[in-house]
Amino acid sequence: MTDDDRLPLAFERIAPDEQHAQSRAFLTRMRSRRTVRDFSPEPVPFELIENAIAAAATAPSGANQQPWTFVVVSNPEIKRKIREAAEAEEYESYTRRMSQEWLDALAHLHTDWHKPHLEDAPYLIVVFAQAYGVRDDGTKIKHYYVTESVGIAVGMLLAGLHLAGLATLTHTPNPMTFLAEILGRPANERAYVVIPVGYPAADARVPNISKKPLAEVLIRVE
Repeated sequence: MTDDDRLPLAFERIAPDEQHAQSRAFLTRMRSRRTVRDFSPEPVPFELIENAIAAAATAPSGANQQPWTFVVVSNPEIKRKIREAAEAEEYESYTRRMSQEWLDALAHLHTDWHKPHLEDAPYLIVVFAQAYGVRDDGTKIKHYYVTESVGIAVGMLLAGLHLAGLATLTHTPNPMTFLAEILGRPANERAYVVIPVGYPAADARVPNISKKPLAEVLIRVE
């Protein structure tokens, strides 16, 4: 790459006081984010979904290949099909596939194979990872750091939805091949996560859990 291939960086320095204020405000907002399983059917403006996905699509990715597809589902019949297929897989997981140790680890979250939120939430965002690209002539394009890239984008998506005042849940039934089948996605795409999005139900409840203190997760090397 030569200097002619690059553009000047558009970067605005923020005053130190404003840096700290924005940093603290973001931390406060994100600390209020919770995984929600009880959704209101109240409609959500699609622009909020669109803007959050547009922000997620700015995420860094291996070789800037942007190996993601965001499928937004609001059709009740499609949501019903997704719920039925997901519950079938989750039933198998909870009754046969999961070890007792795994079930014990989940017990405090009060989850089971029933997934009504997949129909109750006004939108489902199904994120697909593109295992490889496809040229117009059908030949494959190797993609790099796909899992890492899509994971970063999903994190940005969750933050954007939360900052827009919406509730979310990350759902990863295993296996998830039914999602590509129901949604008609091409062979190069693999379902990564299903994210129900909407407003929480008026009587929504969440598990009484906490996050690790910063001292346990931050190591500073000077």
